[in-house]
Parts: sequence; structure tokens; C-alpha cells
Amino acid sequence: MELLIDLFGYLSIVVHGLTILGQSMALGGVLFLTLLARPLIPRLGRAGRDVAAGVSRVAAWSAIGLLAAETLTVGMQVAVLTETVAIGVPNALSASFAVAGLIKIVVAILLAAILFTRAASAPSWVLLVLVAIELLAATLTTHAIARLDDRIPLLVVAWLHQAGAAIWIGGIPCFLIALAKVRGGASWRLIGARFSRMSMAGVVCILLSGIAMSVLYVGSWDGFYGTAYGVMVGAKIIMFLMLLALGGLNFLLVERLRANPATPVDRLRRFAEVEVGIGLAIFFAAASLTSVPPAVDLTEDRVTWAEIVERNTPHWPRLNSPDHDSLALPALQARLDAEAARQKEAPQAAFIPGAGDLPPRNAFDIAWSEYNHHWAGLFVTLVGLLALLNRGGVGWARHWPLVFLGLAVFLFVRSDPETWPLGDIGFLESFRDVEVLQHRMYVLLLVAFVWFEWRVRTGLSRNPRSALVFPLLCATGGVLLLTHSHAIANIKDQLLIELTHTPLALAGIVAGWARWVELRLDSTHHPVAVRIAGWIWPACILFCGLLLMTYREA
Repeated sequence: MELLIDLFGYLSIVVHGLTILGQSMALGGVLFLTLLARPLIPRLGRAGRDVAAGVSRVAAWSAIGLLAAETLTVGMQVAVLTETVAIGVPNALSASFAVAGLIKIVVAILLAAILFTRAASAPSWVLLVLVAIELLAATLTTHAIARLDDRIPLLVVAWLHQAGAAIWIGGIPCFLIALAKVRGGASWRLIGARFSRMSMAGVVCILLSGIAMSVLYVGSWDGFYGTAYGVMVGAKIIMFLMLLALGGLNFLLVERLRANPATPVDRLRRFAEVEVGIGLAIFFAAASLTSVPPAVDLTEDRVTWAEIVERNTPHWPRLNSPDHDSLALPALQARLDAEAARQKEAPQAAFIPGAGDLPPRNAFDIAWSEYNHHWAGLFVTLVGLLALLNRGGVGWARHWPLVFLGLAVFLFVRSDPETWPLGDIGFLESFRDVEVLQHRMYVLLLVAFVWFEWRVRTGLSRNPRSALVFPLLCATGGVLLLTHSHAIANIKDQLLIELTHTPLALAGIVAGWARWVELRLDSTHHPVAVRIAGWIWPACILFCGLLLMTYREA
């Protein structure tokens, strides 16, 4: 239980992201089934029935995923509440968040049961009513329900926002299934045109509700760039624009099918796959928003534009590290050890991971962190340059993934100086600290990246799926960085760090999906798009390296 309490904040974001994913795919699948697949069966025949069956299975399994994630969410919240506030489980389950969660669980069970057993015969109105109830219950767990002012308008726009995400982003996997089940330009055009109209409706819902929530939750420009809530909203807007661009390109391709049914749909599929990946990142960004107060509620400790400019003005990288003993925590531990020796007592631990207290920091800690980021930037910049050389035809540069192995070792040793192998906190004990846990996850991602991509580059792995590990891990790293938190007491300093890490996350997401397009798109039909994607991802890596080398904490 103590471990759950220690990690609850971070785990709740991750699980909430999975909940949004399961909800959007389940509801999007039902909407795709009732509004597209079933109405088109008379025109598509056997292929239409196959589409409906495939979509039903995806929606059903997504409902199972929603059930699991929501059950875990309610279970964690009730467990933490009963442990920290000392109330009984029945009282905890009567709280509004638990009631809403239980409704979502019941709806998920009903959707899964109907779709698995009666997908072909279940009345569409029953499925649509369940969708509406699920969205209503999900709306009751948003920021809107806690507002004293403008609660009803915010509940309405929150409902629209989640409905739009389900219609558009949640429906894309079903769109991919439909494209795979049918053959011929006429059928592709029929499905593409109808899904385009559905997507437009979803976009309108997201756009209108997003504008309303930005006005009511952010409120001003300084709230937009000067608070953590505003920064994450900005990240969502950028990714939303990416989705709009991809959706617009696919819309143009659907229109080309009208004139020429023989038009290849390879690009339509690949861009839709990328839309799914970016949509997933948006879901986790949305989950992160639930962990911070709306910008309008944070009227103090906002970061000013002048502070942002001053902090991000490039300086020469710090390449010399302070001594480990000069850091605040080792210095404090040394004093406690000396005092205990004088008193002939067991020494007190200066810091206990997961205890809820933030570790002390001094100027040397800031210098240590800047040194780590700057050297990491050198590693990443070297990777970006070598990848660009390799893309330009330099054969020996294909070994660039090995540079990331050096970065993984560097981060494992240096990222958390208070833990093993440099500090007194043991390896397993350190995982109670959320920041340490996240750093270790990045190290594992880097090692996995090196193992697969180097073997792909050198021809040691002939499995085409091995090449897909790079884009998936890269995009995953970007998503994890969106949820990354720093154990810093000063709110302004914490936000200024997040302002640096958010562009890194977005660049990682773009790099991953650009590489995906390069690998998945048919270079015969789309040579220009493949070539552009092949240059984008190493440029993004180079950008990350240069940004890390300008990182500052003071």
C-alpha cells in the first residue's frame, strides 16, 4: 500500500491515459459500426458484413480495455482514499468520482457483452444510448464537475470534447480495418467519404469545445504560456494541428478516388496509422492535464515571458561536473552521519524515496543537472549528425545507434546522484521515487532501441518488424516525456523545465512517426513523401540534441 501511495500521482496519469484510449476506441468503434459499417452493408455486400464484424470485435476488446483501466482507476483511488483519510470502503465508493467510475464500468461490461454476443442483431439505438451514458459518466470525472462557476457550460463542452475524440480519433482504427476488408477504388471511396464526414463532425466538436475550454480554463495569454496547464494545452493544440494536416491530406486523396478509382490508398492507410499514434499522445497529454489545476486558478507564481526568454537564451554548455559530495543531499547526509557518530546513534537518512518530501537542492545540484543535460545533448546531437550522414549515403555512419548505448550508461549512472551506484539509496528502493522510475524507463527504452535498430542498420536482423521498433520506441519516449515530472519545490523552476521538455517530447513524437512513414509507405508510388520523411526524423533528433545543450535551470 505504501508503494501505491508513493507512485499514485504518476500511475494515475498513466492509467487515466489508458482509460481515455479504451473509452475513445470503444465508443468510436460503436459509432463507426452504427453510423458507417451497418448503413453501407447493402452497398458493400459480404465485404460490408466483414467490416462490421471486424469493427465489432475491436470495439468489444476496447470495451474490455476500458473496463480494466477504469476498474484499476477506481480501485487505486479508493485504496489511497481509505488509507490516507481513514474512511471505509462503502463511504469511498459513494464519492462522486467512484460513482461515475462504477457507471463507466457497468457500461463497458454491457458494451462488451452485446458486441461479443449480438453484434449483428443488437439495435443501434441501444448501443448509441450506452455511448451517451458512458460519455456523461466520463464528463463527471473532468475538471468541469469541480467548478463553482460556469459548471453547466463546461460540462457540455467536456461532453462534446470527448465525443469528438471518440468519433474522430477513436474511429481511425476501425477505418483502417474497413480499408483492409474491402477491395476496389469504389469501395474505398465510399468508406473514405463517409468517414471523412464523420471526422469533420468530430473535428468540429473538438474545435468548438477546445476553444471554449481554453477561454474558461486558461483565460489569458499569460495563463497559456505561464502555467503548466497552459503549456500542456499548447502541446495538445500542436498535435491537433498535426492531425488536421494528416486528415486534410487523406481527404484530398479520398477526393482523388472519386475521379480515379485506381488511385493507390497506401498513403491513406499510413497516414491514418500515424493519426492513431498522435491521437494516443493527445490522450496522455489530456490525462496529464487532470493532474494540474486549470490556469485560471493559478493566479500567482506564473512564469513571465521575460523569464522564459531569459532562461532559454543559449549559453555555452556546462561540460565540467561538480563533485558528488558537494550536492545538497550527500552534504546533508554527511552532516547527519557525523552528528550520529558524535551521539553514538544510528544515522538518520537524509532522504527517503516516496516519503512525500522533496530532496534538498543547492547550486551544485543545478550545475549537476545542467551538466547531465548538456552531455546528453552532445550524445543526441552526434546521433542526429550521424543519422543525417547515413541518410546522405555515408556507409560507416550506419552505426549511429551505438551512440545511444553510451547515453544509456551515462544516464543510468548520472541521472539520479542520490541513488545507486553513486548515492546511498539502494537500487530497488530508489524505484519508490517517481522521477527515478521514469529515468530508469528511459534507460530501458534506449537499450531496446540500440539493440533493434543497430541490428537493422547492419543487416544482422532480417525481420522487417524489427525496423518498426525504432519509431514505436521513439514515439513512446515522446509520450512518456509529456507525463514526466520533476521533484522541484519551486513552481516557476518546475514549469521552466517543462517548457524545455515539451518541445523535446513533441520532436520525439514527430521523429518516431516520420520514421514510421518512411518504413511503411510504398516508395514506388510516393517517393517524395518517403524521402521527406527520411530527412525529418534525423533533423528532429538533431533538434533535440541542440535543445538539450542549451538547457538551463538557473
